[in-house]
Formats: sequence, C-alpha cells, structure tokens
Amino acid sequence: MTTAPLGPTSNSSAVAAARTILTRLHEVMASRSHAQAKLNTVVEVIGASLDSEVCSIYLLREGMLELFATRGLAQEAVHVTRMAIGEGLVGTIASRVETLNLAEATAHPDFSYRPETGEDKFHSFAGVPIVRRERCVGVVCVQHVDPRRYEEVEIEALQTVAMVLSELIANADLVDEEEAAGIAAALTGPEQLRGLTLVKGLASGVAVYHQPRITIEHIVAEDTEAERQRVYLAFDKMREQIDRMASQAEFGSGGEHEEVLETYRMFAYDEGWSRRINEAIDSGLTAEAAIERVQQRTRMRMRQIDDPLLADRMHDLEDLANRLLRIVSGQLGTAASAGLRQDAILIARNLGPAELLEYDKRRLKGVILEEGSLTAHVVIVARAMGIPVLGRVKSLRGKVREGDPILLDADQALAFARPTRDMMIGFDERYAKNREKQAKYAALRDVVPITLDGERIAVNINAGLREDMPNLQLTGADGVGLYRTEFQFLVSATLPNRERQTRLYREVLESAAGKPVVFRTVDIGGDKSLPYLRHDEDGEEENPAMGWRALRLALERDSLLKVQARALLEASAGRVLQVMFPMISEPWEFDAARAVFEGQLAHLRKLGKTLPEAVKYGAMLEVPALAEVLDLLLPRLSFLSIGTNDLTQFLFAADRSNPKLAERYDWLSPAILRFVRRIAAQGHAHNVPMTVCGEMGGRQLEALALLGVGIRRLSITPAGVAPIKDLVRRVNLAEISAAMDGWLAHPPVSLREEMTAWAAQRGLIGD
Repeated sequence: MTTAPLGPTSNSSAVAAARTILTRLHEVMASRSHAQAKLNTVVEVIGASLDSEVCSIYLLREGMLELFATRGLAQEAVHVTRMAIGEGLVGTIASRVETLNLAEATAHPDFSYRPETGEDKFHSFAGVPIVRRERCVGVVCVQHVDPRRYEEVEIEALQTVAMVLSELIANADLVDEEEAAGIAAALTGPEQLRGLTLVKGLASGVAVYHQPRITIEHIVAEDTEAERQRVYLAFDKMREQIDRMASQAEFGSGGEHEEVLETYRMFAYDEGWSRRINEAIDSGLTAEAAIERVQQRTRMRMRQIDDPLLADRMHDLEDLANRLLRIVSGQLGTAASAGLRQDAILIARNLGPAELLEYDKRRLKGVILEEGSLTAHVVIVARAMGIPVLGRVKSLRGKVREGDPILLDADQALAFARPTRDMMIGFDERYAKNREKQAKYAALRDVVPITLDGERIAVNINAGLREDMPNLQLTGADGVGLYRTEFQFLVSATLPNRERQTRLYREVLESAAGKPVVFRTVDIGGDKSLPYLRHDEDGEEENPAMGWRALRLALERDSLLKVQARALLEASAGRVLQVMFPMISEPWEFDAARAVFEGQLAHLRKLGKTLPEAVKYGAMLEVPALAEVLDLLLPRLSFLSIGTNDLTQFLFAADRSNPKLAERYDWLSPAILRFVRRIAAQGHAHNVPMTVCGEMGGRQLEALALLGVGIRRLSITPAGVAPIKDLVRRVNLAEISAAMDGWLAHPPVSLREEMTAWAAQRGLIGD
C-alpha cells in the first residue's frame, strides 16, 4: 500500500492524509513481524508520507539514544550510532522533551555531525520525542536535502507517529521502563528542594501527587464516531464541573477570583479547542490520543512563548486538557476526588485555579510545583486561600515519593523531603517562633510608629487585589501607598470595561474606611504584557523592562487611560482621589497624563455628576533621568513615590529578572542610597511628601538606611508593616542620619556588614 506525500495541503486533505498514515501504521502494528521489522517498515511509511529522504528512530538503551531504524541514512549506522541525552539534535529533543523543526540543521548550536551515518548532504531536520509515562524513551526524526521547515500538519503527523511508536515500544519491551522512568529505587535520605517563592509561608505535611499520569494504551480508533461521542460527553461533563466550581467558590462575588474563573470557563467553552480535538479524531485517533495530541501542540506553543502572561493562560488550557483526559478515560482518581486524609503538601507539574479549589482547605497546607510563575492564576487563588506555594522545583518525581514527609519553607524558597529529626526540630522551632513573632506583631496593630526622637513615620501597604484590602485594618497601616491597578487587567481575559473598573475602585475606597489610597495607573507591558493588548510593531522587544510599558503605553493608547481616568473619578465621587503615574521620564509625560484626567473631570462636570472632593496627582520616580529635571516637576506634584524595584535595575543597568544579576547589586549600596538621599532632600525643599514603594522599604535593615537618608514615608507588603513599626519605635533619627552621612561620605568595603553590626549593637533589628 502506498501513501500520498503529506505536504502543504488543505485542512480536510491533511486530515485524510493523516488518517491514511495512521491506518498504515495500524496495519504494521497488527502484523506478526518482529519489532525490528516493524520499525523498519515505520520509517519507510513516514519517510514516504512526508516526502523526506530520511526518517530515523532512536530509542533509549542503557542511558544512550541508539539508532534503531532508518530510511535514508547508512544502514551500517543502525545499532552503532549512539548519542547521550543532550548530545546533538536528537539528544536535545530527548533532554528537553520538545520538538525541533529546522530549515538548516547545521545552524543549530547543538548540531553534532556523525560521519558514519552519511547525513552530510541533508539540510532540513524535524524531530519529536517519543514519550512513555512522562519520560522520553526515544526520538523520531526526518531529514530532507532541500532546506525547508516542515509544515505544521507534518509535525502533527510526526507527533502521532511518536504516540504509536510509544505503544509499540512498550509492547515489544524495546526500552528499559525502569531506566526510562528515571525512578530512584531508594529515595531514603533527606532531599533539599530549591525553587521560586510564589506565595510566602511555612507548612508541613505529607507529599500528595495531584494526579497520577494517565497512560494512553490505545492510540488508533476502531470507530471514529464512537470516539467523537465520548469526547462530546466528556466536554459536557467538564463544563458542568467548571460551572459548578465557579458558583461554589468561597470568595464572594465580584472579586478577582471570579474573573480568573471566568477566564477559565472561557477556555472550557472554546470552540477552536474542541474543533482541533475533533480533527485529530477524524485522522483516526482514539479520544484519549486526540486530546493528548492537541495537548502536545499546546506544550510546544508554551515553550515558544516569551510572554509570561500568555504562557500562564496556556497553562490554564493544559489544566483543562488534563481534566478532559481524566473524564474521557474514566480515570478520575485525583487527590482531590479521593480526599485528603491528613495534612498534605500538594505536588504537581502545574496546577489550574479550578483544580486548587477542589481541595479541602483544612487539609491542604502547601503546594510545590515543577513550573508555575508569579503571575499565574493559581497563585492569585492560593494567596487568597492563605496557602504557601513554591514553584520552579525541577525533577520532583525523581526526588519525592507519594507519602514522603515534606517541610515547606516558601519564605526561603526551600522545601525538604524526608527531613531528618534535627531538620524537623529546627523547622518546628522556626514555626513556633514565627507564630510568636506574628502574635507580637499583631499587638502592634494600633501602635503609632514614632521614633525615639519624636518623629512620626508613615507606614502604608502595597495592594493590588480586592482581597488585599482587609490587611489595611489587620496591620494598622496608615493607608495604601500603592494600589497596583494593573492586577485587574492581568487576571482578566479581556480588557476590563469602565463599569468593572469603577466597581473595583469604589469597593477599594470603601474597604479603606477613610484611610488614603494612592492608585497607580496601569503599569502593563514589559514583564506584564497582556495577550489582548499587543504592540503594533512586529517582533518582541529585546529589553521589555525599558520599552513600551506603563505610562508610555497608556499615553499611546489614550483610550485606555481615558477609561481608567473616568472610572477612578466616578469611583471617588465625594472623596479625595490620589492618582500616581508610573515610569515618568520627563515632566511633559506627567502633564499629558494629568491632562487626560482633567479632560474627563471636565466631562463629568458637564454631565452634572458628583465629583471627587479633590484630585491629587503624583509621579513615580523609577527612571533616573527624572532626577535631573525633578526641580521642574516638583512644583506640579502633590506627592512623589520612589519605586526602588525598577530604579535599582535602571541605575545598575541590571535586569532584575536575570538570575545571574538578581543578587549582584545590593540595595545597601552607596550609589542607591546617595541617589535616594538627593531625591529626598529635593522633596523636602519643595514640601512634597516623598514615599518609597517597593521591597526595599519592607526589610528592616534597608528601611533603617532609608530613614537615615531622609525618607519618612514607606509603602510595603502587609507582612512587613509590623516589623517596620517595631523598628521605627527603636530608632533615633538624628543618630542614624549622622551615621549614614559618615558612611556615604567614606563608604566602607561592605556597608551592609557595617550597618548590621551598628544596628545589632543598638538592638534595632527585631529577633
């Protein structure tokens, strides 16, 4: 039987061609030939189908990828050519478990020439991993003489072949399952797990895997219509679950979590997703294999996406695909459905917000993810649930077994599996000490932060979610020094309309109960780009932190700023509105932004609407250039905030998202402190209130330094309010100011070490 080449083609003919390939492979699988003969036939079928001179299959044997069958390469290389995981293009595919599609193979940095194969005349290359039980057990690849990238339909055909080969390999015992699984036989000693803090906190419990991986045993469908009906029924059941979950969420109505779940529901009802699964079934796959094939494509796209927000939305889609796969296969045994029987630390590769909501909050103490990011939906939900989350912990399945005791210290971005007795005692002591500290700090809620020499220091909180607002009363903070309005945009599937924005801002002001709230206009772009609001120009920005973001974006998309201005003004009717513009570089930008608000204010006045009692305009100093023209801007400002997070990376030309640079530049650097002192002096001279917003002000030693250079207002995370209040009550401002003047005039080798010793001698830093 011959197979027509599968090249550039229409969608219907592509499906038909893919079905022909699958039928041919099914015949090969059903034949009585031995495994090697089957592989030899498979490479011939695929090579002819994709019109490629070369098709090769590499399988994992004794830790190496061995050439098992080929069409087009030298037959003498079969069972001779071997590559380590990570070596060459084939090894790269295996190590990353991802697809490669190259017009010119030799241009790839991982290309490794093997002369015994005779592959020197071939230019194009495409390969996909053969995956079994979440582990790569081999690679199937094609090559062509002419330089060209393979079409999307051809890559999908290769992925289907890889799924069929996975079944063939398992049945023929061609690879060592234990070796491929990478399971350590004796996980007995303690294991330290390092990651990224997503939600702070301490927790302990036993390891519970969120879900066992579903192994797809049958790839080729016998009855396409029956498979289609199975998928239809599974979609109906999944959508019912999502709707029920959204209606039962325990966060009240109108919150960010409602928007998160609405986005999630949008994916569940996405017709494009269900259509792609149907097309995969049309090609001859079972329902499970079709869902997995489409999911593989999603994973490919996720790896190609640099935009963290868009990547997080793709994670939501994968979460739904896992749910659909469990429903259609009848394997519904997740840890949530089985129920948690004791305090648990949930382990998962990634997690969707709806899946987290399924768990019993009384038993779920923490979460550890192999992936995850600070902007993910699940992090927003976990923060509201008060559950610590540690992300970016690699190779969890190779380090942690089901039931292993886990100590999770998300504050330090660490976890310990199978801890020793000494580790447990140390953790318990830290946990108890943390509880005591929290109790002591709770007693400071109503204490006014006044220094020993009688100066009142303002301590505000940063917020961005409606659910953050109760912290204002719980901590006894003076107000909200920075309300990040972009969070509403980040958790929404579409641009929030004016009514939604107005409702949120009004509720925030009501929650503040008369305490001041400074609203920062949307700071999106950079590392907070939105899939529904893209830059007009082609290509990605090389340095997004210094690019089209914040006020630059808002002034260009002036309708965005006009809508937000109208919403803030209407929400502040009868109250004082304090609004701050981010990323100001020159005074004209402030003037342009203020003009937008004044225009909307005039419009509301014409309509006879109730207006704010007053509107106070402020700027955020993050761009160092503004310091050189600050004398021109200060007379126009009601207040100024210094954003130390961005300011630090701009001053040092060091991207804070680069792990090699993240810890390199210290906040207690003479360069930063001299800069802040100069700004503070200018602000005091013009009688303009000056606030430091950012992580720097929330750390006791750094806050001490800021007090020493003239800062009298801080806006920090809610968890930092009590420790900073505690510090303020111990400080003599004249003493720290004099000490700081001396250090900055003649900087020591390590200002941090010098200050630490100085503060310790005076008992300034809390236990």
